[in-house]
Amino acid sequence: MGAFLATMWEYWPQVADALGRTLLLAATVSVTGLLGGVLVFFLGLGGGRVQRWLVDAYVSFFIGTPLIVLLFLMYYGLPQWGLKLSPFTVAVTGFTMNVAAYNARYLAVAYRGLDPAELEAARAQGFSALQRFRLIILPQSLRLSLPALTNQVILNVKDSSIAFLIQYVEFFAQMQDLAVRTFRFLDAYLVAGFVYILLVAAIVAVARRVERRYVLPGVRRPA
Repeated sequence: MGAFLATMWEYWPQVADALGRTLLLAATVSVTGLLGGVLVFFLGLGGGRVQRWLVDAYVSFFIGTPLIVLLFLMYYGLPQWGLKLSPFTVAVTGFTMNVAAYNARYLAVAYRGLDPAELEAARAQGFSALQRFRLIILPQSLRLSLPALTNQVILNVKDSSIAFLIQYVEFFAQMQDLAVRTFRFLDAYLVAGFVYILLVAAIVAVARRVERRYVLPGVRRPA
C-alpha cells in the first residue's frame, strides 16, 4: 500500500483533477436532476389523460432502463447519426434524464402525504393550479421527500464512477489508470473505495443537518 500511495502522490495533480471532475458531474446532475424531477412531477399532476400517460411512461422508462445503456446509446450510438457529443455532455444528459425520473417519483410519493383539505381550501380561495403547486404542493413535497432526495445525491456521486466507460476521466478512471501503471489493483480499489466513503459521509452529515432543519415537524413521512 505504501508503494501505491507514493505513486499516487506523484500523480496527485491528475488525481485531484479527476476527483474534481467527479464532484462537478455529481453536483451538476444533482441540480439538473432535481429541476427536471420538479418539472416532470408538475406535468404529472395536471393536464389530460394523455399527458399523465406520457409522464408515467417517461418515469417508467428511465427508471427501468440501466443508466449505462443510456450513456452508451448517446456516446457510441448517436455518432452513427452524425451527432457526436463530449463525454461530459453525454454524462450530464443521461444522468439528468435518469435522476429526474427518480426525483419525480419521490416527489409524487411525498405528494400523497399532503393534507387534501389544505389543497381543497386553496382551490376554494381561488388559487390557480400553478399557485397551488408553487406555494403549497412543491414546498411541502420537497420537505417530505428530503431523505429520498439527499439519498439520490449520494447515488449520483457513486454512480458517477461508470462515466469512465464513455471516456469521461473522473476519479475512478484515474484510479484505474494508476492500478494499471502499478499493477496494484487491490490497493487502488481500496483507496478509491475509501475516498468514496469519505465523500458519502460528508454528504450524509450535511443532509442530516438539512433534514433536521427543513423536514416538516409532526407530519408522517410517506412510506
